[in-house]
Amino acid sequence: MASESIEAAFQAAIDSGKINGAVICATDASGDFTYNAALGARTLLSGERKPQQLDDVLYLASATKLIATIAALQCVEDGLLSLDGDLSAFAPELARLQVLEGDDTLVPAARPITLAMLLTHTSGLSYDFLVPQLAKWRQENEAPLAEGMRRPVEEAFAYPLAFQPGTGWMYGTGLDWAGRIVERATGERLQEFVRRRIAAPLGIAPEDAQFFPVEGDAVRARLVNLNPDDPEGLGRAVLGGGGDMNKRSDGDFGGHGMFMTGEGYVKVLRSLLVNDGKLLRPETVEKMFENHIGPDAEEGFRAAMESPSGEFFRVGMDSGTKLGHGLGGLMPLEDLEGWYGERTLSWGGGMSFAWFVDRKNGLCGLGAVQLSLPVDFGAAASLKQTFRLDIYRKHAAWREKLGQTL
Repeated sequence: MASESIEAAFQAAIDSGKINGAVICATDASGDFTYNAALGARTLLSGERKPQQLDDVLYLASATKLIATIAALQCVEDGLLSLDGDLSAFAPELARLQVLEGDDTLVPAARPITLAMLLTHTSGLSYDFLVPQLAKWRQENEAPLAEGMRRPVEEAFAYPLAFQPGTGWMYGTGLDWAGRIVERATGERLQEFVRRRIAAPLGIAPEDAQFFPVEGDAVRARLVNLNPDDPEGLGRAVLGGGGDMNKRSDGDFGGHGMFMTGEGYVKVLRSLLVNDGKLLRPETVEKMFENHIGPDAEEGFRAAMESPSGEFFRVGMDSGTKLGHGLGGLMPLEDLEGWYGERTLSWGGGMSFAWFVDRKNGLCGLGAVQLSLPVDFGAAASLKQTFRLDIYRKHAAWREKLGQTL
């Protein structure tokens, strides 16, 4: 399917009932090439069907992490935080976390967790569902959360570290902690900081940048993930059928909790693409696209990329691709024929959201697949890859046509 066009592959998936629709937005550095598509339809909470629109409000899931990364880096630029400093003044809870070793004993962390570690998943903070030993520890040591109860970041993600800080890599809760640290450093709710420092400079309406739960009748009317299959607007289809991450979250979680339009999110991507200074200083953006996997973490990073979960971690890139991790996403450290250039920053959200910023080829974009329940995971992965590859084919065709008309 990845060799097909977006139009053919997505329409076939809509016709077969595997997806309801999609929102796809891409643009180049000049702004002359744009591809904006709203495909299929969504179902309202009332049961009414409505064509998908470009200004529909999407659940970002882990695509929230890029927004939280930018917010944290703005705090670094403001002198409130540093990338490599001790965070214990803002998050003393982090300093108290111990490391769960292979024999299930807990030992003190050998070094402080830094903001750079949080932004690159090298802190030891890991999702317990990805680390069986952590899942076992939580089952044995944490009381289940009662129905209807919610927990803030510092309570929800206070379980042990999977490895000593800075010595490995595992996808986890670092950006949730980073968002909480932004709040403590600024004295401002993360949603309000994001609206003021990220949405406003890019002309994104404040109501179109919200953390769960989405408020305002006009916005909720555009909320894709508010339908008979998801009456609480939890983002169940995006997460593959779950939703507890939002249902049990108290506050703004920088790792998974945000909703935004595709039109708004691509503005964030393009600001990084052209390095226009609207969000971050040029030198800070340059740092985002550097490889921040240090020698102590290299072995663990490679092991994770080649593990059974590696297919998810590599976000469409093949096993064996030379990879690194920037501030905000994964990067190939080599050109990939026909698509990503070296140091393209990319990641996604849940099962259905993919984004990339390719400064070498001057292209960025997002693909938000609106999955139907139960989720066809294979179809979701294939459609995201179709988006990634066909956007490059469309850009190349546009450039060729442009050259012929000059």
